Amino acid sequence: GFPAFLSSHKTLFIVLWISAFGSVFLWQRDIVGAGFSVFGKAGPGRSMSGSRPFEFNITDFGGVGDGVTDDTAAFERAISAISKLGKRGGGQLNVPPGKWLTAPFNLTSHMTLFLGEDAEILGIQDEKRWPLMPPLPSYGYGREHRGPRYGSLIHGQNLEDVVITGHNGSINGQGQSWWTKYRQKLLNHTRGPLVQIMWSNDIVISNITLRDSPFWTFHPYDCKNVTVRNVTILAPVFGAPNTDGIDPDSCEDVVIEDCYISVGDDAIAIKSGWDQYGIVYGRPSRNILIRNLIVRSMVSAGVSIGSEMSGGVSNVTVENVTVWSSRRAVRIKTAVGRGGYVRHITYRNLTFDDAQVGIVIKTDYNEHPDMDFDKNAFPILENISFTGIHGQGVHVPVRIHGSKEIPVRNVTFRDMNVGITYKKKHIFQCAFVQGRVIGTIFPAPCENLDIYDEEERPVKLSTAQNVTDIDYGV
Repeated sequence: GFPAFLSSHKTLFIVLWISAFGSVFLWQRDIVGAGFSVFGKAGPGRSMSGSRPFEFNITDFGGVGDGVTDDTAAFERAISAISKLGKRGGGQLNVPPGKWLTAPFNLTSHMTLFLGEDAEILGIQDEKRWPLMPPLPSYGYGREHRGPRYGSLIHGQNLEDVVITGHNGSINGQGQSWWTKYRQKLLNHTRGPLVQIMWSNDIVISNITLRDSPFWTFHPYDCKNVTVRNVTILAPVFGAPNTDGIDPDSCEDVVIEDCYISVGDDAIAIKSGWDQYGIVYGRPSRNILIRNLIVRSMVSAGVSIGSEMSGGVSNVTVENVTVWSSRRAVRIKTAVGRGGYVRHITYRNLTFDDAQVGIVIKTDYNEHPDMDFDKNAFPILENISFTGIHGQGVHVPVRIHGSKEIPVRNVTFRDMNVGITYKKKHIFQCAFVQGRVIGTIFPAPCENLDIYDEEERPVKLSTAQNVTDIDYGV
């Protein structure tokens, strides 16, 4: 009967697991707000292995996997076969243990790329094998050079329902030669990301390692419903220029969780286009949930927004994140000419362990695609909250550098206690910022902010919101 059926430990475990998952699902749906569809039919709820009706092995298509043989054609043949199965549920391509050397290749819809344990996809280092693509429309004539840019090692455009997962296999861009050529100014085009998915929906990347990208590591561009879970992203902390970990760019409905990222630039950088080109393209990044991460950036910041944010960034939650041994922990950066907005940003339960600067908001990040930007395109920065900020070994805990043209509005600090290594003044630095502190925080806030008690009753209202107390010498 039914009780005997339920008494099986295995069945009971499954029932408990499903109920627990259901409660997490409901909680996440509530916390992120209506319309957040990351748990859609192709979302992360489904099993990763064997979920496609058709499975193939890269060796079925001539792949060798010895790290020397060029396996590009094998990947292309395999993906071509899977592309014909979309109406029948798609296919999974298994990459077994080995080193699979390949030039860039394109994914297809309704596809799972599954990297087995000790499987490593290696990017061919000869840049002549990397295809050239048009510049991104929201960036103008090019990011590092005018004109075409290199494509990514693993690329996709106008796709839906794509999964890259595995038993912690890895994708290795072998970026060292790219970094050297970039520094020696030997490249005539903007470097390519490791994985770039453009104009696509329902993308899942999980349970793999991404390392040594030539440029940004994972770059979803103008995509909806993107999940990155349990991914390790690595690059040298010095000498690996622009190796950002994850850069959601004009993306909606993104979850990044349970990841470890240590790279040569921002661990995460949310973007939405650059100056007048981003304003015209007009696609914001919004509904982004970043949680349960450990990140490190000796050159830039753990979690950044901008500086290319001209399409707007809103409704971002960053929670349960530890930033260790980094130059900056969390940063918002923009400039005159960007236009757009950064609003409704929530930082919650952050830990800073050995950071030069904890929280940074910077409005003079004056890097531009060209000099044709609108000198009156002032970005709007508002409704930004910091709750549960803790840490130790921080030189300057807060530096909010608003300006007359770009004031920072409605910033809230609550439950903050950051151990500092710098004993003089200028440890909570402000300029052109309006906002409030609720309750007692350490270190003492700048005089630009209103003070409220724990019950949110006003204690002392600021008369000095435009006072400037920024000291970049510390």
